[in-house]
Amino acid sequence: MSDQALFQSFALGDLTLRNRIVLAPMTRARSGADRLANSINAKYYAQRSSAGLIVSEGTTISEEANGWGESPGIYTDKMADAWKPVVDAVHQKQGVIFLQLWHCGRASHSSFQNGKLPVAPSAIKLNGDYVHTPTGKQPYEVPRALETAEISRVVGDYRLAAERAKSAGFDGVEIHGANGYLIDEFLQSKTNHRTDQYGGSIENRFQFLKEVVEAVTSVWSAHKVGVRLSPNGVYNDMGSPDYREQFTYVAKQLNQYKLAYLHVMDGLGFGFHNLGEPMTLSEIRAVFHGTLIGNCGYTEATATQAVSAGYADLIAFGRPFISNPDLVERFQKGLPLAEPAPMSDWYSPTGEKGYTDYPSYSANHA
Repeated sequence: MSDQALFQSFALGDLTLRNRIVLAPMTRARSGADRLANSINAKYYAQRSSAGLIVSEGTTISEEANGWGESPGIYTDKMADAWKPVVDAVHQKQGVIFLQLWHCGRASHSSFQNGKLPVAPSAIKLNGDYVHTPTGKQPYEVPRALETAEISRVVGDYRLAAERAKSAGFDGVEIHGANGYLIDEFLQSKTNHRTDQYGGSIENRFQFLKEVVEAVTSVWSAHKVGVRLSPNGVYNDMGSPDYREQFTYVAKQLNQYKLAYLHVMDGLGFGFHNLGEPMTLSEIRAVFHGTLIGNCGYTEATATQAVSAGYADLIAFGRPFISNPDLVERFQKGLPLAEPAPMSDWYSPTGEKGYTDYPSYSANHA
């Protein structure tokens, strides 16, 4: 491929993506205390619908899954209905949008859980400064380890959330297995000290994700389901000595499901655990033969290189999309990018400010 590699169309199952650029899932905390998607969410995603694929912000699968203020949910019919105008707004711009299914696991706090402890595979506290809660900054708590008999209930929550995402009109779903949230906690030896069938070995630590994938693909065709992983990540106090063996095994096992894609945070922009050499897309490509998305810290040049070399089929961009809703057009026309959005605006529940008020290049230079 040439320098135009990112702008070639791509067949994702039976969907045709107009380019190889993905809007990465980013929590923006604009859905209110009721966790209902709303009109400014619709505007935000529609503004960025020139991306070949949009992956929504993490959307919680149950009340127990909550762990971030004003993030959206998908665990009631009302929540599913609230997403419909968002999906319609993207489709009206000929965009394609997947919903990301999220469970925060131990990265939550009892103030999100009606006073109950957050759940995790094992009772191991996240080693971090504090968690932002409805009652302000709080220290992390030792989570409650899920009982073996409870795990089928959590898997069922993923299935129900997938059903509601389908009813809302999404084009597919992404299972969030990255960044130190519940699925990642099951995958990694640092956070999974279980002695039942869900822990104790590389194979057993994959069992929870395996059951979630099978539950979600009982609702959606596999070519409408993606999975996100972060083998190099340190975010939320992650990083395990056997990361390379674990994530190689996971990618190899996921290959058999013929998923829409595997979304790998191979970049080190969220930090690196320094437990060996970073895993690369080429390593994943050797064992996973389906569509592969690279993510984290890419520029137009490095994204073009990765796609041209065949290491990735698609590249996801996060932060550049915040202040550049027309990122695709800017890349394609060689236009300068807007100044990065200040971190104070990323999650601030201030309505449109810092969210939908970034103009396109053409609007700013009319």
